[in-house]
Amino acid sequence: MNTKNNRIVNLISLKEKVAIVTGAASGMGLATAKLLAEMGAIVTLIDINEKEGSGAAKQIKEEGGEAKFFLCNVTSDAECNKTVESIYKEFGRVDILFNNAGVIRRKNIVELEEEDWDLVVDVNMKSIYLLSRYVIPIMIKGKGGSIINNGSGWGIKGGSNAVAYCAAKGGVVNMTRAMAIDHGKHGIRVNCVCPGDVDTPLLRGEAKQLGVDEDEFMKEAADRPLNRVGNPQDVANAVLFLASDLSSWVTGTVIIVDGGGLA
Repeated sequence: MNTKNNRIVNLISLKEKVAIVTGAASGMGLATAKLLAEMGAIVTLIDINEKEGSGAAKQIKEEGGEAKFFLCNVTSDAECNKTVESIYKEFGRVDILFNNAGVIRRKNIVELEEEDWDLVVDVNMKSIYLLSRYVIPIMIKGKGGSIINNGSGWGIKGGSNAVAYCAAKGGVVNMTRAMAIDHGKHGIRVNCVCPGDVDTPLLRGEAKQLGVDEDEFMKEAADRPLNRVGNPQDVANAVLFLASDLSSWVTGTVIIVDGGGLA
């Protein structure tokens, strides 16, 4: 391998870095956890689904990566604190945090119950506050890190029958900018990925919520310039860029990963 290739490998390598991925049992979280592990990171997977989360960590280890699952309700301050403490105690550092956990309720503001509002806002936005609150002091001790928040195209423009989700993801986008301003002096970069429709259990679940045919729903979701629905790997690739030294001067920004949908 020549010197130029070595430089590229070093820029993208995550060797010896410790990453936290929330909502890691499936979808974009799982794809990202696998990719970060493939690039050399020790990946800690956080999810409320113990069976799938444990299975995901086991699969990563079987494929030669380093991973450990932590059961955690990311809307609970006490559980987030305890989980981050456990990770720090075991691994001694946190370099990457992918705040990915998410949930959606496809209802307008009149139909939406308060408990659904609270759930969507807490999982999508409050969880970022809680995890970041406990991870950032660790990153400050380590003199830097990368936080990537999972937003949405609907955090940039509105969408129908998803008022709580749009509100939460809009908050995530501007929260990212505020965090980047506050913690750049600590060497911490904070960025946001905003996916369009990605083929995950969450997306397919929307068809059921709306009471429409799933195949037709997915066909309509593919109506964008690149003529397909995204896959979790598309988003994982963007997260890898933001987690690695390839993006060493990138902070406070939003990367739209949506096949041209917003365009």
